[in-house]
Amino acid sequence: MADLTPTPDHPGLHVTKPDPSTPATATAVCHCGATATATGDNQVRALVEGYTANHGPAHHRKSR
Repeated sequence: MADLTPTPDHPGLHVTKPDPSTPATATAVCHCGATATATGDNQVRALVEGYTANHGPAHHRKSR
């Protein structure tokens, strides 16, 4: 399997949760240079929400 961890050359968001009893982990890298990591279901949820709202796809939204 390919390494799905985001890098500055391949920005993105990667979340893992191997099974229900293991805490989730996440890594995010944005093309603007921002990076973040999180461990634990609540922290990962916050990272995903923040990344989605402020980085990654948010950079491509046009202001109205």
